[in-house]
Amino acid sequence: MPPPTTAPAASFSPYQKFVVGLLAFLQFAVILDFMIMAPLGALIMPKLGITPKQFGLVVSAYAFSAGISGFVTAGFADRFDRKKILLFFYGGFLCGTLWCGLAPTFELLLAARVVTGLFGGVIGSVVLAIATDLFDLSLRGRVMGLIQTAFAASQVLGLPMGLFLSNRWDWHAPFIVLAGLGALGLAVISMKLKPVDGHLGKAQEHSPFMHLFHTITEPRHLLAFLTVTLLATGGFMLMPFSSAFLVHNLGIGLSHLPTIYFFTGMCTIVFGPLIGKAADKFGKFRVFLFGSALSILMVLIYTHMAQTSVLVVILINVALFVGIFSRMIPFQALVTQVPEATKRGSFNAISASIQQVSGGLASLVAGHIVTQAADGRIEHFPQVGFVVVGTTLLAVGLVWRIQRQIQAQVPAQARAAA
Repeated sequence: MPPPTTAPAASFSPYQKFVVGLLAFLQFAVILDFMIMAPLGALIMPKLGITPKQFGLVVSAYAFSAGISGFVTAGFADRFDRKKILLFFYGGFLCGTLWCGLAPTFELLLAARVVTGLFGGVIGSVVLAIATDLFDLSLRGRVMGLIQTAFAASQVLGLPMGLFLSNRWDWHAPFIVLAGLGALGLAVISMKLKPVDGHLGKAQEHSPFMHLFHTITEPRHLLAFLTVTLLATGGFMLMPFSSAFLVHNLGIGLSHLPTIYFFTGMCTIVFGPLIGKAADKFGKFRVFLFGSALSILMVLIYTHMAQTSVLVVILINVALFVGIFSRMIPFQALVTQVPEATKRGSFNAISASIQQVSGGLASLVAGHIVTQAADGRIEHFPQVGFVVVGTTLLAVGLVWRIQRQIQAQVPAQARAAA
């Protein structure tokens, strides 16, 4: 394992700072659009007269269409200027979001979520490709840390604001406001973001289908895709049942849940960039190991907890999310070295699709493990924790192999940053 670098940390140029902020905003918008559906269920179901099963279909429609779109577009992802691809898919995403805000029936809302997922599912992969193209390896940990804070920001800022708008006016309001703000972002991208087309100067495969085939079948890529699958299980297996577990098993009142999520999100916003800086300074794999060890410890504690106070839950939740982010941020920075420049777009598109699909499957598996007792208690939750620990250990082994492969390929002067 390479020693930590002692060179002074590189700094962002003014334009790079603008790009990081823009990419974080895009992630925030896409994540918020996906996350906001769940808390709006209590308003949408009676307004549209639909059942929980139908609402579940509305929620899952986004994830499945997003997963499909990544595979469909992967063959074409590296054949155009990434700015143009971003404008196209972000524009389609905003149209789908506005459609959600105007949908008067279940059928139209379902169709709107499918359209939103088809376009929104590709944006995250384009963001990662742009970040890889425009930022040196020594800066990518910080870039990924800042981009990942969008998830926490959507919890702290987006969800409360979405619920406020819904209660003040109607459940359509958050989507209309999000589409309006997104339109401003689209204008900024169009006018201020420079073309991202450096990869077009290199030899490209003539057939997009062969490009997709070669991206999928490349052994180094397969190793990374398998790691993404394992890493996605953590959050997707625990989070769907976390609210019920906190309320029915730990005795936390429903009124305290916003407080828990708020402080967890605020701490994640603070720690995300710090984790990125640590990954650049001490090495991506070292920080990944730390995050994996912390995740394992906190998952075992979290899934075996008994009734406790809100303060204890907040502290454990914060530590758990720090562990998860300390895995995801350095992994994303490390894995940017796996695909060559002419395959970055398709690699990231496929990776995003795998994450969506594996997350859905992880939730399904967890749903078959846990049961709910007559008093509402979540049973067999510790078994879910053991599965998450197992997948985390397997992921550590795979990331170690990826690290070794990168060390064998990158020039010696770049190894210290890996």
